[in-house]
Amino acid sequence: MENSTWAIDPSHSEIQFKVKHLVITTVTGNFKEFKGSVKANDDFDGANINFEASVSSINTNSEQRDEHLKSADFFDAEQFPTLSFQSTTFTKKDDETYYLVGNLTLKGVTLPINLAVEYNGTATDPWGNVKAGFELTGKLNRKDYGLSWNTITEAGGALVSEEVKLIANIQLVKQL
Repeated sequence: MENSTWAIDPSHSEIQFKVKHLVITTVTGNFKEFKGSVKANDDFDGANINFEASVSSINTNSEQRDEHLKSADFFDAEQFPTLSFQSTTFTKKDDETYYLVGNLTLKGVTLPINLAVEYNGTATDPWGNVKAGFELTGKLNRKDYGLSWNTITEAGGALVSEEVKLIANIQLVKQL
């Protein structure tokens, strides 16, 4: 099978994260500016995937929180303007399930990460573009990447959880 190049369609994709706040609620955020490409055969097994997001495009629906997240307490967007991912393996388990392993670089720290991937299928849009849809999920510990700011509440709990859930809904468009 011949490899094809696919690009992330940003208008039909989203990169989200979820973090517990005060241990009782979840804050959801996303990155508005990102790009990526995939080189893969027709069934995507063994695909080579790369991705990059602009840290300054972070959005949690709170301007004050977003500015704090961009600061040196968290992402340090001025010194580290992008986060990136490069796959090391993309393995097909069955027709709808893949395992993705790669290196995530965040705030100058590169660590391996494992992601579960659900393949939602391939279709041709009304303009003749071939599209493929995926949902990726995983978790990371933000402190491993130097995002260590926190404070303790009156009840003794952490204000912000160390565990971050990652959810990406990706639509790829096949490049001609």
